Amino acid sequence: MITHITWHTNGCGTQVAWIKADAKAILAIHEHVITNNGRLSVTHNDYNTWTLVIRSVKMEDRGVYMCQVNTDPMKMQTAFLEVVIPPDIVYEETSGDMMVPEGGSAKLVCKARGYPKPKIIWRREDGREIIARNGTHGKMKATVVEGEMLSLTKVTRSEMGAYMCIASNGVPPSVSKRMKLQVHFHPLIQVPNQLVGAPLGTDVTLICNVEASPKAINYWQRENGEMIISNERYSMNENESSMYAVQMTLVIRKLHKADMGGYKCISKNSIGDAEGTIRLYEMELQKKTKTAHRLNSVEDTSNDEINSTPNVDQPEETNKIHKNGRLYKGLQGSEHDLISSSGATGIVVSAHRGGFGLFQSMPRHLHHRPHQSSTGWSGEAKLLIVLLVHLRQLLARWLLRLVRLTRRKVLQATMAIQFQHPTPSPCSSPILLHSSL
Repeated sequence: MITHITWHTNGCGTQVAWIKADAKAILAIHEHVITNNGRLSVTHNDYNTWTLVIRSVKMEDRGVYMCQVNTDPMKMQTAFLEVVIPPDIVYEETSGDMMVPEGGSAKLVCKARGYPKPKIIWRREDGREIIARNGTHGKMKATVVEGEMLSLTKVTRSEMGAYMCIASNGVPPSVSKRMKLQVHFHPLIQVPNQLVGAPLGTDVTLICNVEASPKAINYWQRENGEMIISNERYSMNENESSMYAVQMTLVIRKLHKADMGGYKCISKNSIGDAEGTIRLYEMELQKKTKTAHRLNSVEDTSNDEINSTPNVDQPEETNKIHKNGRLYKGLQGSEHDLISSSGATGIVVSAHRGGFGLFQSMPRHLHHRPHQSSTGWSGEAKLLIVLLVHLRQLLARWLLRLVRLTRRKVLQATMAIQFQHPTPSPCSSPILLHSSL
């Protein structure tokens, strides 16, 4: 860097001297440099313009400079040279990458030189908050922390990552140092679905979520200890969601009967190991029976009207119930209702937590339906037996309520009579009043 200090004079034949005021040292007279400093020189552009040139400016060049002219009286002018130095990281005094166990403490140090003295701030490279803990103020979160030292206590895995130390003093450019904090802990496995069902011949995916640091070795096993190898039927993948989190997936294609059973996802690192278990079972596809087909044909009728017998536990008539594409009027339905029906007679029983309801469907196109075979009535007989059992339970509850209500009414009537006509006390006697004229 080169600095120029220029002075303009008005006289001819005068001598100009340059002096470092704080050191009281003469630097140059006219165009002749006196001091033993090769970085200094004096230029004279015309008869009244003089310039002191300082090359490769150093911090020691900072101070007051004086220009004197040997006139009578003597003339002089002063100028202050301020030297600024951009920030620079002192690497030998600055922390590097660090590893701590989970729950431990870490101290990151950043030193910088420059003039004016640089200010140091800390940020996380991913923009997340820095968590600072102390005994008096508890836990504090901030995106920017100021100071040469960043102290982290009770470090968790979420604090793992890169931290940036940035030094600036107003003189460009600012400088930074990247430090990576590694938090070590034993593997942890979470299984979203421990029980998975799928039909034979289909593809199924098993999932395990793993957290581990340092990076773990992950693999799959059958429950008998047989290790699973990738081939045309088994496909294994790992998807990283963070520095320490991985999702393990096992895809089994064209399920066989022999594929059913237990599967283990296992994760191991230098600190420990963990495993999760998933059980795969066969899910049978529902087959349409003759009765189900007949029921569907009845339920697809658009203008059927259904009369309902109200439930004693829930006597009010509520909104319509939609079940299997059919519209039912009657008791309140919910996701826990179980509606069964007979396609031959149109009788529907709705069982739920509050009781049951009886529905009778009378589609117009079934009014003259031919007589069903004996095999068709066997299911209706079972349905009627269930209905009678429910009716008996309903009648018993209704009678019990009636008895309780009757007792309550009798008790209330008795208390009302006693209040209106109190029984005279046996110890009392009539009082006679006499009056005389």
